[in-house]
Amino acid sequence: MSPENLGEYRGLWVFIEQRDSKPARVSLELLGKGRTLADKLGADVTAIIIGEGVSGIAEEMIYYGADRVIIADDPIAKDYRTEVYTDIIVEQMLKEKPEILLIGATCIGRDLAPRVSGRLNTGCTADCTELDLDTQMRLIVATKPFFGRNLMADIICPFHRPQMVTVRPGVMGLKTLDRERKGQLISIDVDLKEEDIKVKVLDTVRSASDGVSLEEADKVVAGGMGVGGAEGFEMLKELADLLEAKVGATSLPVDASWISKDYQIGQTGKTIRPRLYIGCGVSGAIQHSAGMINSELIVAINIDPKADIFNFADYGIIGDVNQIVPALIKELRS
Repeated sequence: MSPENLGEYRGLWVFIEQRDSKPARVSLELLGKGRTLADKLGADVTAIIIGEGVSGIAEEMIYYGADRVIIADDPIAKDYRTEVYTDIIVEQMLKEKPEILLIGATCIGRDLAPRVSGRLNTGCTADCTELDLDTQMRLIVATKPFFGRNLMADIICPFHRPQMVTVRPGVMGLKTLDRERKGQLISIDVDLKEEDIKVKVLDTVRSASDGVSLEEADKVVAGGMGVGGAEGFEMLKELADLLEAKVGATSLPVDASWISKDYQIGQTGKTIRPRLYIGCGVSGAIQHSAGMINSELIVAINIDPKADIFNFADYGIIGDVNQIVPALIKELRS
């Protein structure tokens, strides 16, 4: 793409992921961050929602920071299918030429973003943890971990538009709703036929969980190598149940197969912002702390008084996790 053509592209778009007409938290986080970035660029924020029965949540996107909401509400888009969502998004982006597209780095986002970027012949920086701007060049600067969690890279896309980024849930924070904001709701026709779509959804099976993800948990009990083994996480699960919390982990217990990667918090795991974080046998290394440093209240339990986590914990308990946690459980049960 020649430099003179780059000037044709204006505006920041956010893809709004939804399940059963409920927007994903990460999409709302990106609306808030997108609003901040767009204000620096002097640009509008456009949210694009795809699904069936999604018109009812469109106005909420205005409250979270959008100036416009493009709504593709059609039975053919009831279930997420890469082909359907890509066709709709690409058609609208070729028509309107936004300069930036933000997508949450969820299972859907990680599937959708590369297909969209491929169709638009542009780059996509994946799984980012921070976004900034070079306002003079109108470039988004996307930060992400690489080299197996040891370094952070700033990545730009100077020669192609739109600039595309997927962002991890939880890293941006949630903007406060402003119900006084006004914006434009734009409904579009979906010109797709079921017989032309290669993938058919036969059934949808919900996972057997309580429906609250680790990223959205209000309280988290996390374990590090100090818990001693897989049985230590069973102990943490008992404590978490009593506190109505979720269990998390640092990278080393995951690497040791004590617990699955679904529970990993940190640069190569999930980013959380709970009201209460309890770190049990967690050293506080940057790989993990980058994913939980924004917790409202941090409690650390570690046998090593020089552990890094005590440098930023609100409360610290020096002692053996395998003695202190059972005592906490006993006290809570009584």
